Amino acid sequence: MIGVLIGLLGFGLVVQLKSNSADPTLSTARPEDLVRILSDLDAREQRLRQEIANLEETQRQLQSGAQGRQAALDEARKRADELGILAGTLPAEGPGIVATFSPSGRPIRAEAILDAVEELRGAGAEAMQISGPGSTSVRIVASTAFVDADGGILAGGQRLSAPYTITVIGEPQTMRTALNIPGGVVETVTTDGGSLTIGEPAVVRVTALHPQGVLRYAVPD
Repeated sequence: MIGVLIGLLGFGLVVQLKSNSADPTLSTARPEDLVRILSDLDAREQRLRQEIANLEETQRQLQSGAQGRQAALDEARKRADELGILAGTLPAEGPGIVATFSPSGRPIRAEAILDAVEELRGAGAEAMQISGPGSTSVRIVASTAFVDADGGILAGGQRLSAPYTITVIGEPQTMRTALNIPGGVVETVTTDGGSLTIGEPAVVRVTALHPQGVLRYAVPD
């Protein structure tokens, strides 16, 4: 399984680099925009290479005989914690950013929030939550939907009003670069008359939890 994961990570890296090198919009981008895009790609490459190195080290430990069982147990616990964070059932803290979307005239659309979430995921975001003034924060997971609703938005079924704050754990500079890519989230929000401010606290805490559902049909294969 670890060998398969290593192969998939390598394949994903190659596909990412090829897809970006074939992007026709790069030929018309400004030099400073190209620098930001290159920095984003370099950060993603380093992140994938580090993940490959970690998987290879885990594989070595699992094959080391006497330490194999303890290494397997430690790895299982680590994976359980990681999956809990990704599924939104565990809180998390670490480096990251706080992005605040503020409208001016026209409201911030749910589409802009969704675009931001997708860009942040692509930049390596590991845990996210969104909130509005006076509302309970909503943990953002793979199934979280964003819908326009009466001047605000519905995030995971909960109504939020602007300004919206997305709290994200991940590599700050990579995520900041992703949001500022030409034609991306910052430019879209600004074009609509709004603003997007990005802060970088010393420690980012994602405390909202996603309710754990009960599976009715799916079982382990």
